[in-house]
Order: sequence, then C-alpha cells, then structure tokens
Amino acid sequence: MKFDAPAIMNPIDQLKVVGKPTDRIDGPNKTTGIAHYAYEQHEAAPDAAYGYIVPSAIAKGRISAIDLTEAEKSPGVIAIVTAENAGKLGKGTSNTATLLGGPEIEHYHQAIALVIAESFEQARAAASLVRVDYSRVEGAFDLEAAKAGAGLPPEGGIGGDTNTNTGDFEGAFAAAAVRLDATYTTPDQSHAMMEPHASIAAWDGEMLTLWTSNQMINWSRGDLARTLGIKKENVRLISPYIGGGFGGKLFIRADALLAALGAKAAGRAVKVALQRPLIANNTTHRPATIQRIRIGADRHGKIAAIGHEGWSGDLPGGGPENAVHQTRLFYAGPNRMTKTRLVVLDLPEGNAMRAPGEASGLMALEIAMDEMAEKLGIDPIRFRALNDTQVDPEHPERPFSQRNLIQCMEIGAEHFGWSKRNPTPASVRDDHWLVGMGMAAGIRNNLLTKSAARVRLKADGIIVVETDMTDIGTGSYTIIAQTAAEMMGVPINKVEVKLGDSSFPVSSGSGGQWGANNSTSGVYAACVKLREAVARRLGFNTENVEFVDSHVKSNGRSLPLKQAAEQGELVAEDTIEYGDLGKKYQQSTFAAHFVEAAVDSATGEIRIRRMLAVCEAGRILNPKSARSQVIGAMTMGVGAALMEELTVDKRFGFFVNHDLAGYEVPVHADIPHQDVIFLDEADPISSPMKAKGVGELGLCGVGAAIANAVYNATGVRVRDYPIRMDKLIGALPLVS
Repeated sequence: MKFDAPAIMNPIDQLKVVGKPTDRIDGPNKTTGIAHYAYEQHEAAPDAAYGYIVPSAIAKGRISAIDLTEAEKSPGVIAIVTAENAGKLGKGTSNTATLLGGPEIEHYHQAIALVIAESFEQARAAASLVRVDYSRVEGAFDLEAAKAGAGLPPEGGIGGDTNTNTGDFEGAFAAAAVRLDATYTTPDQSHAMMEPHASIAAWDGEMLTLWTSNQMINWSRGDLARTLGIKKENVRLISPYIGGGFGGKLFIRADALLAALGAKAAGRAVKVALQRPLIANNTTHRPATIQRIRIGADRHGKIAAIGHEGWSGDLPGGGPENAVHQTRLFYAGPNRMTKTRLVVLDLPEGNAMRAPGEASGLMALEIAMDEMAEKLGIDPIRFRALNDTQVDPEHPERPFSQRNLIQCMEIGAEHFGWSKRNPTPASVRDDHWLVGMGMAAGIRNNLLTKSAARVRLKADGIIVVETDMTDIGTGSYTIIAQTAAEMMGVPINKVEVKLGDSSFPVSSGSGGQWGANNSTSGVYAACVKLREAVARRLGFNTENVEFVDSHVKSNGRSLPLKQAAEQGELVAEDTIEYGDLGKKYQQSTFAAHFVEAAVDSATGEIRIRRMLAVCEAGRILNPKSARSQVIGAMTMGVGAALMEELTVDKRFGFFVNHDLAGYEVPVHADIPHQDVIFLDEADPISSPMKAKGVGELGLCGVGAAIANAVYNATGVRVRDYPIRMDKLIGALPLVS
C-alpha cells in the first residue's frame, strides 16, 4: 500500500478497540514466566553449552600473545574461540568496532575470546585462566582535551547536514539587544536495561538460528550474515521478547556473533550473555557532548539569531551525537546556525540511546531558553510562545503537519499551577527545603519507514498477525492486536500476534519512536487486503462492506467472518510505503514538561516533588501503554538530570562505574507523582493510523525542566549535567 495522500475516514476511525486503554496481551505470559527471553529458550536448544566472554584489559593497542593452555585443560571446557581460530570475519554496517578483537584492540572490554563449557560456572572459571599479553599504546579519552582537533562527521545521517546557515547569524547576534552565549555539557550515559545482551545460536548444516535480544530483526540478520560471510537467507533471527533496549539493542553485538562462532566450534547450541560489567564498555552508549548555544533577541522577546554548536566523540569511523538537530526546527528566528563536530576518541562505541540527539540537545537548549527568558524579564512559557513557528524555520515552504506546542504549554501551566510559581529564584521555602518550579518544551520527529505484515483468518475465526516487529517493553503486541481487531471487526481476544522472527515479513522494527505508527500501518495495509479477500470469498462487494461483531455485512446481508475460512484459511500480506508527504510537511511530536523540585538548604540534596508531561503525538493508539511509555521516559529524564554519568578513566580509557551498583539510576524513592496528558489529535498526514510515536518524546526536555526547577529553587544555575550536590552546595543561599 502506498500512502501518498492524507488519510481519509477508514475503519480505524471507528475507535472501538484502537484508542482505548487496553491491558497488554503479553502481560500474563511475562508475569507468569511463560514468556521466554533470549537466554531462556531451553525447549528450542535443550542441550546448549555455555559461553563466557573474555574481554580486553586495555583500551588501545595489540595482543602480543594469548595463552589458552590452562583454560583448555579446565574441567568441562569444550572449545575456545579467538580471532586466531574464528576464520575470516567481516563487520556489520551498523558496527563501528569489530565484535571480536585481536590482534588489534579498538576499545576497552572488546571481546577477545569465548570460552565454551558444559556449565556457566565451568566456562567462567576457565575464562579466568586465559593469559593475555598486551602492547598498550596511548589513546584519546578526554573529549574536552581533544575538542580543538574535532573534524566534520560523515554527512547524510538521520540528523541531516553537518552545518546549516540561514541569514546572517553572526551579524544578527552581534546586533541583538539581549544576548546569551553559554556552554553546556552532558556526560556519557549507559542504556542500563534490565535484560543483558544475550543470544543462543544453533547450526543445522549451513543454516544458523539465533535466539537473541534485538530491536531490529532485519538489520541485524543482515549484519550477522555479513560478519560471518554467509548468505542472509541462511540466517534466522528470533526475538519474541526483549527486556529493554533503549537503542542499545538496535544492532548485533558480541553475544550474537560469539554465540554463532561458539556453536560452530562446539558442534552444538551455545548460549552467551554479556556479563553485566561488560555492557557499559563492550556495547554502545550515549556519547558525552559539549554544546555552545547563542541566542540574540530584541527587547520584546523575539529571537533574531539562534546558534547551536555541538561536539561529541566516537571511535574512528563512528558518528556524532547530533545534539543540534532540534534547534533547526524548534523556534522561529530569521538568522540561524548549527554546527556538529566529531572528535576521534578511543572510548567504547557511541551510538543511539533513547531519543538520540534531542535528549542531549534539549538538555542544553531548554536551559538556554530559560536563561534568555530571565534576561528579558519574560515568563518562560510566554517567551517560547512568542517564538513558536508553524513552519520549518530553515525551509519555510514546509509547514508542520501538526504543531500545538503552545496548547501543550498552556494546558500544562493550568494543570500544574504554574501561575503560583515565584519567578524570583530562592524565594520559596518549605521548612529547610528550597522549592522551585521549572518547565521545558520537547520535540521529537515522526520518522516514517516502510513496514510489512501478514495476516491470516483461521477456520475458527481467529486472526493471526505475523511480522518481524519487536516489543521491547513498549506494548507492540497489544497495539498490533488492537489494529487487527479494529480492522477485522473482532474482539481483541480473537487476535493472535506473532512477533520477532525473521521468517515473518520485514517490519519497521523498534527504534526512534517509529515502531508504533509504522508497524501498525503495515498491519493496517495487510488487513485491507484480507478484508478484500474475505469479501470476495463471501460474495460481497469489496467497496461496500462492514466488519463488525465477528460478522461481515453489506446491503442487508450478514455472514459470520469465520465462514470465509471454512474451506481453508485466508492469508494476506502487504507493506506500507510512504510517498512524499514527509518532504512536503515537517512531521514532529511535541511536549511540555513541568517539574517541582525541592533542594535541602544545608546539604544540596535534590528531591523531585511533582512531574507533568503534556504530549502531542497524533492519535494515541493505547493510552494505557502510552502513558507507561511517557512516565518511564520521565523517570529516565530524572536519571539523566540528577545522577547518570559513565565516569571516564582518562588514563586508561574505560568507564569505571560499569555495573548497576556504580551507575546510578532512579529508584522508586526518587520518583514522585507523575501525570501525563495527551492532546490526542489525529494527524492524517502521518499515516493511515493518523498516529505518531511517543516513547522518546517523553524524555525530550525533562532534564532541562528539572535543571530549571533547581535554579528556581536555589538561584544556582548548573550547566554541566548531572546536577549533583557537589555542584550546588558551595553556592546555596544562606538560610536563617
């Protein structure tokens, strides 16, 4: 199906199932343990051996010698895989570093060997006996120190051009009546998902089956085949349940490759899970940024010049954290400039983490907007509203398909009690607490990508949906079931959804908050074909037919839906593909975040008291799971603002706090009451579902809202995340 014109009325608009708060259909399987994750596929691979990864102990250099003698003698050992005996390996297009290192070492904790044994304990014990001699060389591990040597990143990424210029930024900024020129930093961050990267691999002749934890089945199937040097059709990836990803499982990692190599060496299935301390250094992370923002405005608050420059680092051949992208779209202003620069570092690979680019960029931009509002003596919401735009500021011929940011802010202000906020910092006290309110706006683009599905009508009237779409805890199973139920006129308990298998049609996959809108649109397209097949089988006119209450109706006739499959199941398959609406219109989602924070006047301890997100993201397919997505993102924003930081050892090039004991994330006690409001306005330009993504929007702007609340509470402006006690305590106001 080609979607190249705005959607008109269609069966989804009935909203009998879609748009209703619906419990997750996969919830009972997960809560009772029936849902098997990658490492738990015992029935599929009952005789699997265990693999344990040996990681590099240096960040850059070479292996000068590796001695496996003692490890090979260890009880239960079946085989040991290294780069020396693995055979020729390629590299996936999505991997910056090779997944099996040796003799060259590209980063700390790069996998250099896999020990395979009869039990996990035996594999771990033998791995400790592998002796490795290294020739270490000096590397670059400090973003600030290497910033002066930054270069241009590769062109053509999701973030667009490396540099953009509109009008005369430098001249307009110099002439502006009110100016801000400030630098902000965000640290390296880890995905820290609950389920580690894990895989089980089994070979049947030349055919490889990999049960893994992965967000993008088709991408990873291709990259695994490319790395192993085999045909893509000889690889089957299966990933029905994923215990969190946040972008860290978009691509194959060492567990997948080494499970495949280990299974080949052992002659039987092998299971590999990355031990928790490896995840921070062996896999990807959100790169640190340095951001310079300049804004110039007239005394009435209209922006005349806005510039955003960003620096980040990655391994040779890697890409940047595009923290400037949202600034190209978010606020009006005739004179504009953005620059992205990339520093070559020898730290572990940087790559996508929930809302890549915008999450980091808005942490800086939305503080800068508050700082400008204060300089101008204008309320922060009014300042943002004054500079709202209904068109792409760099390409004014492209209107936004939908943009109700001002409405988000106004509804949020009313609901949160913004009018009670005292704009004078450090002026509100509650016993020994300094109390403040802050807000920030958020934007995340609506990305479109083709997505396919297959639907079956069985003789008992059950609808079966098959697509390689994944569910990373976001609720994909449920919204896909809702879509099929709405289209075919059946209750949701008459829909069976099968996901995460490369033998199914290729979907959008999960990432970039594009999964919900695109994958359900693919199911919609397949259901349109199935409806036509059912109508023909039952002798109805395909143009004038209703599917309701498990019946098919037209011109006074009504027949049971299942009657169409009495002589054999009906199967339909289709792909949603998009025309040029994405070029004619800028498609984005918007949010307004509000936070009340309290800061201990003696210690600088920060406590979040209230949080509110008001989101505009097209039609909300399942308000229950969408709300869960947003409050999860808000919680992640608390972590980013107040505690999360991968601490770099700048001597030896690794993240020191590489486990869940040292890498701080929010716990229940850190999170207060959270509220979410959806505008829920269908966007017919987006897709036939008239929906957009929401899972990353909920993070965009949260960190800055917290930073602005802390400033309002204390009068201390922190521009370097995370905002911790040590950055506040020396500047807190004296309290009598």
